[in-house]
Amino acid sequence: MRAFFIGNEMKKKKEKSNILVENRKARHDYTVIEAMEAGLVLTGTEIKALRSGKGNLSDSFARIEGSEVWVHHFYIGHYEQGNIYNVETLRPRKLLLHGDEIRRLIGKTIEKGLTLIPMKVYLKEGRAKVDLALARGKHEYDKRDSIAEKEADRTKERVMKKLLED
Repeated sequence: MRAFFIGNEMKKKKEKSNILVENRKARHDYTVIEAMEAGLVLTGTEIKALRSGKGNLSDSFARIEGSEVWVHHFYIGHYEQGNIYNVETLRPRKLLLHGDEIRRLIGKTIEKGLTLIPMKVYLKEGRAKVDLALARGKHEYDKRDSIAEKEADRTKERVMKKLLED
């Protein structure tokens, strides 16, 4: 990243967004309690397919198996020039976390109703990362409450804007 000096201030050149896949439905279906970053183990053709936009996180979830964390139902399509090197599209993929983080997640997921949901996959310094959320599933009435809150906030903003214009 380059830095430019203008006067006494240092301004950094903005980087473009490196988000490859995002699970937008998860914010509607789950209440996020905590989020963390984890590395993602991928093959060469998988990362190329993700860069070309062939990924889907909509039904994915993470599970702790032994002392490892795996993402299941994370769809990555075949890379067109991948040939024999393409792998199965829905195979479980390993997440890279420290041992103490995994032990803490084991303790938290034992609690009733908590699950691990991948929220987005992005690139950070050329490496694939997953934003992993510890979340609780919402009931139908919770979803209605959050929609009502959003609508109330929009109404407030509209009224405030109108008052400031007048």
